[in-house]
Amino acid sequence: MEIISSEQNDRVKNIVKLQEKSRERKKQGLFIIDGLREIQEALKGGVILEEIFICPEIVGEEIKDFSDVKTSYVSEAVYKKISYKEKAVGVLAVAKPKILELETLKLKKNPLIVILEAVEKPGNLGAIVRSAYAAGVDAIIVNDEQTDIYNPNVVRASEGLIFRLPVIVASRENTIKFTKENKIKVFAAALIGAKNYVEANYQEASAILLGTEATGLSKKWLEAADEIIKIPMKPGIDSLNVSVSAAILIFEAWKQRDFS
Repeated sequence: MEIISSEQNDRVKNIVKLQEKSRERKKQGLFIIDGLREIQEALKGGVILEEIFICPEIVGEEIKDFSDVKTSYVSEAVYKKISYKEKAVGVLAVAKPKILELETLKLKKNPLIVILEAVEKPGNLGAIVRSAYAAGVDAIIVNDEQTDIYNPNVVRASEGLIFRLPVIVASRENTIKFTKENKIKVFAAALIGAKNYVEANYQEASAILLGTEATGLSKKWLEAADEIIKIPMKPGIDSLNVSVSAAILIFEAWKQRDFS
């Protein structure tokens, strides 16, 4: 078994680039998946793996799931160089992103979707994906993309569920058009909302719309939304973490749909 042991190896350097730089991921059309569970979720979601890197010192046993994928072996020092998880698990993949288009998104008769405008932190996006998957959300649409949806921290925070749920990057204008054409009622979360979120009816085709914690939603989205809703809070606080807000609203919608 040949083991890559040099941190100066060109392939090792390239993995670090893909891990750290969005422009490299977009330029090369590749991204990194760190962890056996995340890689397995990617395969279930139809993601194509280019190469698997395994550290025998960490894994400690043969992994047989990837016999049809090019596999390379690395030393523990090299693996810790290319891994972005706090606890190294010994398996990492280079993969091709699965690009989805809004125009080809197929929804069921009564969908529940989440629309995110200008969400900046990869960890927040990943956490929202995880909550959305748990509550049966049909798709997530990202407007004004501020973070690469295949950022390693999105993959990590979503526990690989970014590969199991349709996540589409689209313009605000096309998303507004999409919701109108598909008769999806848009509920925009904002501080100015006149309606408590539990008073809204999410039982028909619905979209929960959230913006950034700093600036909220754009004027265009607030004007295009069907209803403005708010999460009541005690005086002295002006917002919740966007992933927390998303979870509250998503699970209220799921509850109204009898958790089905």
